[in-house]
Amino acid sequence: MNISLCSTNDIPDPGSKSFQITNNDKQLDLFIVHKDSKFHAFINQCPHTGINLEWQENQFLDREQTFIQCSTHGALFEIETGNCIHGPCVGDSLTPIGLNIINNMVVLQI
Repeated sequence: MNISLCSTNDIPDPGSKSFQITNNDKQLDLFIVHKDSKFHAFINQCPHTGINLEWQENQFLDREQTFIQCSTHGALFEIETGNCIHGPCVGDSLTPIGLNIINNMVVLQI
């Protein structure tokens, strides 16, 4: 199933945006990072504590906008892979979600 989430122009480069969708009566919290003209999507859940990652609404990146950062313990995750490279969950990773860009729309694949 494909779900259109937003226009590619709705997320700055670099930048991030959160979404909540319902699939099979289950709510799914996710976020998308736009960096270097590429889009990456992950479930919004820290592998260390299970909490949402963002500092403020739609704020998932560190100050340098180089890594995804958990607001609670400061864990850093690679944008391209979701792998944790610093913090209490080193070696773990965020759960990726498939995306496509279709006619300038960010489309989730579930």
